[in-house]
Amino acid sequence: MKKSLLFLLLLPFMAVMGFAQESRMDVSVSGTALIPPFVAGNAVQLHATTGIGVLVSYRYLLTPHSGLELNYQYAQEVQHYINPTNNILVHNRFQEISGAYVYNFTYKNFNPFLEGGPGGYIYSPINDAKTQLQNLGRSTNIGALYGGGIAYELSPSFDIRVEYRGIVVKAPSFNDPNLKTNRYFNISDPSIGVAYHF
Repeated sequence: MKKSLLFLLLLPFMAVMGFAQESRMDVSVSGTALIPPFVAGNAVQLHATTGIGVLVSYRYLLTPHSGLELNYQYAQEVQHYINPTNNILVHNRFQEISGAYVYNFTYKNFNPFLEGGPGGYIYSPINDAKTQLQNLGRSTNIGALYGGGIAYELSPSFDIRVEYRGIVVKAPSFNDPNLKTNRYFNISDPSIGVAYHF
């Protein structure tokens, strides 16, 4: 009787330990290159420099193949606007807060994955020597994230993650009608980083 009672008391503890060993969660930190395309519209042309940034992600696996991911990205870049009367540079901070559904495949130590989901994207002007127009406002837009990549497992706790991410979002105007293209564009956002599983 005592052995049965002890077993019943230990059963939930063993179940929790087994659940913890599945490594259903991970946190990753990656370096990114934000590569926006040329966009034109509303008599405005927009070129932007490549922004080097950092991406932090939290992923929770619902099943061995399906998971949910939360992302935060920060980068800086310079937007170059050309319209009939102006040639303007705007130094800005780019921030991404997004969520995605992730589908994983498993081939030994290689784990390819696909992902997609919505996001909020914030362009904030920086008033410094690189910005030629002062008193601009923040541009906040809803967009979409899609991508795919591969994770190479170094150990049960760590992997290297390489990914191509695409971001579809409206081009920023910083609340200035002379900078509006009224166009959506596709930003290429490759990343490479390290993930820790727990």
